Amino acid sequence: MYKYWGAILLLIAIVGCKEDKQVKSDELVIVKPVEKPIKKEFGFNLENFTVEKDTVKSGDSFGELMIQNKVDYPKIAKISQEYKDTFDVRKIRVGKPYFILKSKDTTETAQVFIYENDRINYTVVDFRDSVNVYKDKKEVKYVEREASGIIETSLSEAILDQGIDYNVTNNLSEVYAWTIDFFRLQKGDKFKVIYKEKYINDTIYAGAEPIEAALFEHNGRPIYAFAYENDSLKSIVDYFDEEANNLRRTFLRAPVKFSRISSRYNLKRRIKYYGYKLRPHKGTDYAAPIGTPIMATADGTVTESTRRGGNGKYVKIRHNGTYSTQYLHMKNQNVKKGEFVRQGDVIGWIGMTGNTGGPHVCYRFWKNGRQVDPLREELPKAEPLAEPLRPKYFEFINPKKDQLDCIEFPEKKIEEELLTLN
Repeated sequence: MYKYWGAILLLIAIVGCKEDKQVKSDELVIVKPVEKPIKKEFGFNLENFTVEKDTVKSGDSFGELMIQNKVDYPKIAKISQEYKDTFDVRKIRVGKPYFILKSKDTTETAQVFIYENDRINYTVVDFRDSVNVYKDKKEVKYVEREASGIIETSLSEAILDQGIDYNVTNNLSEVYAWTIDFFRLQKGDKFKVIYKEKYINDTIYAGAEPIEAALFEHNGRPIYAFAYENDSLKSIVDYFDEEANNLRRTFLRAPVKFSRISSRYNLKRRIKYYGYKLRPHKGTDYAAPIGTPIMATADGTVTESTRRGGNGKYVKIRHNGTYSTQYLHMKNQNVKKGEFVRQGDVIGWIGMTGNTGGPHVCYRFWKNGRQVDPLREELPKAEPLAEPLRPKYFEFINPKKDQLDCIEFPEKKIEEELLTLN
């Protein structure tokens, strides 16, 4: 009997021990609530503020925006006077986004103003305690991209067909602006490029960086281009070919981007309107929409910026003792006589002033005081890379050149895909 009860008590004790252990085991499994991630932007915890996001409207001023959000006038005055080098309040532009971080109390007074200069850079005006103004930038991720294309109709179409940022078109045309006439591209011309794309927060596309390396095959002739910091030119990044020759020339091929030549230099031109009398055309006409920027094709000093007869509004630039250029029929000039301009500076805009049947710029080119055809001139080249710098340059470009050579053109990719399917 005692043995029976002893066994029962022992069983109860064991069961009770198991239950007790089970309870303790359950108590150890603690499920913590998932913490809500802190929403940080521009270096601020946005949960601590009432956030207003907007864009600058026509008629907006920094002062008015701040007064509307209960910022004291002395603070506004201090910013406009003492921080103009960091943030010029007069230069906020229509369409630019901004954030106002307000206090969460009933006053909703502006604590911080954030102005987005562009998609990456921004300016912070912190009104808390003493005023503080500073510039900063969003975290950017750079992703290398390779691309290639074959021209069927135009460079821009070939680039867009490959899903490439349109700005790469401009970048590529600038790299080869001195060596390739983009008005005379041929069907079947090819290109390869290596560049980096920028992403904010890993996902938001923020544009393309300058081209690092490229290969352009024009009329069957391959031309390599490698971006390299030329120490002999005060750390200026230039583009050189595989033999260290500078791709830059003293003159750009054309004063406008992506237009068309509507009339060439022709000393034997005859026009029906004038009874087929000989009327030489000593310029090259580039047709483009009114307002298209006109660029100086080389460094030089403006000798004329005026309006005269059939030339309409025009600019003339003296580049050195040998060369001068002239740009006719402008809508308006952007430079004055005596100004020094750099290659690529906008000196005016396409118009129809003077004798013209449509919007264009007549580009005239002087060599030793005589007008010549710039498209037939062997334009002087920039200096090649200095001999002492070449070994380091070749070491730098070799892997880039190998990478370019391994990039396939679209037609090869399509052929391989068809072979795989078969």
